[in-house]
Amino acid sequence: MAASIPLILIALVLVWLVGIYNRLVSLRNRFKNAFSQIDVQLKRRYDLIPNLVETVKGYMKHEKGTLEAVIAARNQARTSAQTAAADPGDPAAMKALMAAEQSLTGSLGRMFALSEAYPDLKASSNMQQLQEELSSTENKVAFARQAFNDSVMLYNTYRESFPQNQIAGAFGFKAAEPFEIEVEAEREAPRVSF
Repeated sequence: MAASIPLILIALVLVWLVGIYNRLVSLRNRFKNAFSQIDVQLKRRYDLIPNLVETVKGYMKHEKGTLEAVIAARNQARTSAQTAAADPGDPAAMKALMAAEQSLTGSLGRMFALSEAYPDLKASSNMQQLQEELSSTENKVAFARQAFNDSVMLYNTYRESFPQNQIAGAFGFKAAEPFEIEVEAEREAPRVSF
């Protein structure tokens, strides 16, 4: 009987360690799933931008540089999103995505500001529909980003707490990077009203 007590204690410790490991896996999978929700909305946004540029192109013939900047920023953001989607826990990929998204938001903002000078464009029903879809998508991105950041916070908090930090370190569970907008002026969604 006395010999079985150490075996029982060892079994309990192993079950406890397995529980910690499984919780880390669960939380990591939760934030990866939350990022996939952002990814869906970003893809929708990236798909809307070429339609928006084509609609604007006919009206803003003299603003070719601005339209090219929007397309270039969209392509960079799309590439960064694909890289981040492959490993949402990679801080470098998330920072590259945040920078690309900031650039895209800035380019879109410049295009919308320039479009104010074109009354026919503002009155276009196609432009109004695209504007509404983009605005709706921006709201969905914001909600998905909040859910992702909440999941990242739960994962990081659990991962950094003792004794989980010992298990996390031993099994390579790295800190996850939240998806935050770093430039205060760009914390707001781009203005898409005409």
